[in-house]
Amino acid sequence: MSADLILPDLVSLLNDAAREAEGLAARLREAVAGRVAPDGRVDRKLLDAEQHVAHGLAWAASYAETLRQTAAWAGALSAQGRFGEAEALPAQLLAFEYLSQLVGGVPMNQGEMFRPGDLDVDAQALAPLITRLRPGASQAVKARIVELLAEARGRPSLEASGLDETLDQVRDQFCAFTAERIAPFAHGWHLRDELIPLELLKELADLGVFGLTVSEAYGGAGMGKIAMCVVSEALSRGWIGTGSLGTRSEIAAELILANGTEEQKARLLPAIASGEIIPTAVFTEPESGSDLGSLRTRAVLEDGAWKVTGAKTWITHAARADLMTLLVRTDPASKDHRGLSMLLAEKPRGTDADPFPAPGMSGGEIGVIGYRGMKEYELAFDGFEVAEANLLGGQPGQGFAQLMATFESARIQTAARAIGVGQAALDIALDYALERNQFGQAIAEFPRVTNKLAMMAAELLGARRLAWFAAFAKDEGRRCDLEAGMAKLVGARVAWAAADNAVQIHGGTGFAVEQPVSRLLADARILNIFEGAGEIQAQVIARRLLDGAN
Repeated sequence: MSADLILPDLVSLLNDAAREAEGLAARLREAVAGRVAPDGRVDRKLLDAEQHVAHGLAWAASYAETLRQTAAWAGALSAQGRFGEAEALPAQLLAFEYLSQLVGGVPMNQGEMFRPGDLDVDAQALAPLITRLRPGASQAVKARIVELLAEARGRPSLEASGLDETLDQVRDQFCAFTAERIAPFAHGWHLRDELIPLELLKELADLGVFGLTVSEAYGGAGMGKIAMCVVSEALSRGWIGTGSLGTRSEIAAELILANGTEEQKARLLPAIASGEIIPTAVFTEPESGSDLGSLRTRAVLEDGAWKVTGAKTWITHAARADLMTLLVRTDPASKDHRGLSMLLAEKPRGTDADPFPAPGMSGGEIGVIGYRGMKEYELAFDGFEVAEANLLGGQPGQGFAQLMATFESARIQTAARAIGVGQAALDIALDYALERNQFGQAIAEFPRVTNKLAMMAAELLGARRLAWFAAFAKDEGRRCDLEAGMAKLVGARVAWAAADNAVQIHGGTGFAVEQPVSRLLADARILNIFEGAGEIQAQVIARRLLDGAN
């Protein structure tokens, strides 16, 4: 009924939108460089002083890349004759909205808008294309998107994935598993603040979640980062806790595979891949936050063991973990990242009665509003011993570089978790809007509700394309810290917007803790903080863009 709602020559229009956005981002980059790199080299103090426009550049470039990857996906599907209205309508809505924001103001968060005028850059050259795209964002288009969403309930997403058959099968398998074994129970686990049940951990291990990207030589599935995205999104759609279980295994396995000795790889990787060993990442300290180079926890080599003293915080799944990837300072004379080393610190698994039975180690739980299921802890070390042979790679002073190399994967996986949370918010908001009647009709038919649901679908489509693009780059072995950062930046905001709008659609009902949508709001909030806070992420993206401009 709605072929006339698809804009003529849409794939070409999507490419035009990406090209115009990229051109604007290039002009913005030149303008920012003029402020922060007057002699051709980025001045750190000037960059800090110009954070608003520098971060605006990061957002503009992230929008441009989102539009580029959406256009590329649309072109590939179109060539296969698979670019139907479920794909076309949200894609054209996204293109119109993101181009319009690039001209009128990009929301870096609820209270901070970036406009090209902040840099005295004229963006009116985009206006003719926005006018051409405007019919693709009509009320009729948004209403049809909601109709399509209603028809697609229970599917992994509204649009065709564009993945190969194997990855589509993996996606379907994990979506079905999540619907049966996670989604019906997640809110109860959240409300009772329980750890994820051990039997579910076993099921996930049997499905290969913990060894998904570990090479087959060490007992893993040997799949790539796109598979990691597919699985993480599907599990996070049920509950972010289960979608995050693989994160620490991913980090630990990547650290060991890239840097470990042959003995460390042979001993630890198969156990991580099978789920026998549950790792946790122990990096953050109370005073360091994102400034890992300033951390103070120290390790001294005495009598064949590293003796660790110091404090760590925001350590996920710490009590239940068997292995800590523990970042410490092994050179007491150093004051920056060059004195840091990574220890593979084994410990006994804790229980509810005795969460930290290891000598020289204690900890306490940090209560949190969301992201439950693994629990967060503060840890204290006082002479805690790690075998000398468990220094990652056997060489001290390499810890910071070893860790930085894992951030690409961690941020890609976080983007996938964000998309899963956002998709869950869309699912639950759609169900409620279709079933809730007011003034003689389903509230999904009211334009302001329709518009929220349609924009959730459009933004999730774009965020998914961006995350998979970053994962593809990682699978190809290319440096992708820029792409990974963009995927995480956009995905986190999309998830928060979706969860917030889902609560709004529920009205007062959504404010009740008994309603699962309240959990989604709490879970979505952490996504813009961990694995690089949004502000830090934008700073990193801006720096990379500016370095590339000179």
